[in-house]
Amino acid sequence: MKFHAFIDGAARGNPGPAGAGVFVAAEGDRPAEELFEALGRTTNNVAEYRALLLALARAEELGATDVSIASDSLLLVQQMLGVYRVKAPHLRPLFAEALRRAKGFRRFSIVHVPREQNKLADRLANLGADVSERRVAGDALPLPR
Repeated sequence: MKFHAFIDGAARGNPGPAGAGVFVAAEGDRPAEELFEALGRTTNNVAEYRALLLALARAEELGATDVSIASDSLLLVQQMLGVYRVKAPHLRPLFAEALRRAKGFRRFSIVHVPREQNKLADRLANLGADVSERRVAGDALPLPR
């Protein structure tokens, strides 16, 4: 089964209130999905990895075998492809987990896309950051619609 997702992470302040967003493209009779996660206070790079992990977890849940990911984070894509080393110690465990999960699929690919082609995932990442921002401010937490 094929699984294609656009991912994005957002952090306001870097570090700051952050979110992860995943737009899963429709495939066959499976409708498109929108996923987001509030991450609390963290960096943009952590948010990017958390978005990738959210997408990979959903692909696993669906029983996907052929997974393709699109991201506007050149750093994340190049690290996952082995072009860039993961130098930041706080990113190493996230990278290791993403690599472990990616190897669990028959086929895995990740590509860099321009920011303009990633607007759906960006919107979802910002929803997650909105929830994180409300939590930091101590506001009530109605989920955004």
